[in-house]
Amino acid sequence: MTQRTTAQNTTAQNTTPRRTASRHAPPRPAGRRPGPGRPRPGGGWWSAPARPVWEEPPGRAGLAAKGALLLGACLAVLFPLWIVVVTSLSSKKTITETGGLVIVPRDLTFVAYQELLSGGQVTRAAIVSVLVTVTGTVFSMAVSILCAYGLSRPGSLGHRFILLALMATMFFGAGLIPTYLLVQTLGLTDTYLALILPSAVSVFNILVLRGFFMGISPELVDSARIDGAGDLRILWRIVMPLSRAVIAVITLFYAVGYWSAWFNASIYLGDQNMMPLQNVLIQLVQKQEIPVGLGQAVKAGNLSGLAVQMAVMVLALLPVAVLSPFVQKHFRKGVLTGAVKG
Repeated sequence: MTQRTTAQNTTAQNTTPRRTASRHAPPRPAGRRPGPGRPRPGGGWWSAPARPVWEEPPGRAGLAAKGALLLGACLAVLFPLWIVVVTSLSSKKTITETGGLVIVPRDLTFVAYQELLSGGQVTRAAIVSVLVTVTGTVFSMAVSILCAYGLSRPGSLGHRFILLALMATMFFGAGLIPTYLLVQTLGLTDTYLALILPSAVSVFNILVLRGFFMGISPELVDSARIDGAGDLRILWRIVMPLSRAVIAVITLFYAVGYWSAWFNASIYLGDQNMMPLQNVLIQLVQKQEIPVGLGQAVKAGNLSGLAVQMAVMVLALLPVAVLSPFVQKHFRKGVLTGAVKG
């Protein structure tokens, strides 16, 4: 009897599952095993990203090469900007001693910016550029969003023909002379509309918006239509809130295009007082014409012409440099998703 009881206890002990892990240890997720480059549980933003099992972790030489390459790219971009900013803040004595562009800052002064923003031609040109950029961007976005939404609806009238006609303009253009004759016939020369209407619509931006709109779930649109919502209400309340990323990116594209445009103004505008900031910058860089107030300051020896040129460059680059970081996070979601789905 005693031998039978002992044998039963031994068999029970052998059949009982043995727990080797700690009682409080979290269960390991199935199908994943920790490896090089895989973030440990409880890691934060400093943890390494998840790496596929077939990809080997980079060595020290690879990481050093990537770091050096990125550092070199950053320096190649930031070093010219540093020279422009430092030269615009340098005095005439410092620029004369260095023989041109200044790298090491010395005797910094804001005389160039004070002269530029004192109410002369540069100030007027900056105001013109801001007004044209804001007005043109709003108009272009309104036309592009309405056109893209209409082309994204499968049952819209003639959307295939309109889409093919728009795509044809990407490969075939009328040319400069017919465009100028059209603008002149419409009476838009020497008006600010000539800076907006000829370049108001970009077919590429419309295609990107259309591709993003087509990726929105049709069930949302159908449910809103069943509730009695029209196309404009669906566009305003459903489609546009879900497309904030692509709308932000396309808005930046249009804004940068209007802010950096100079060719239309040089063709359609004959009055120098109507010129935007980019055209004034070209005149200063090429030394064709210096505004009256700045010319007197340069002749008096209080200001260097090179500092004026660099200061105008900084003013032209400042809005783009300020707005780009806020829209950068939307680039991957907006442009790439819309382009793939389009």
